[in-house]
Amino acid sequence: MRRVIVRYTVKPDQVESNEELVRAVYEELDRTAPAGLRYATFKLEDGVSFVHVASVEAADGRNPLGQVDAFARFQQGIADRCDKPPVATEMSEVGSYRFFRGE
Repeated sequence: MRRVIVRYTVKPDQVESNEELVRAVYEELDRTAPAGLRYATFKLEDGVSFVHVASVEAADGRNPLGQVDAFARFQQGIADRCDKPPVATEMSEVGSYRFFRGE
């Protein structure tokens, strides 16, 4: 199992575009329902910072997002949209309540 948090800050004029690209990822995930993936995106209080949280529990260890066309489109041009580029950090769970297990 792999859990990752990614944080980045977009340019103020790129917030709407970034949100549209993120929503497209979720629309495709809703249609394709890849196994072994739990994924969430949040916009922070400052209105320009985003956090993505992913839990990959695929049997083969591969991240299903790699097969999502909308995610590939999201990644294209991310450097141009950002004031602060994405930083990915592996994390390990100390405790949670229904965060990674839907009920």
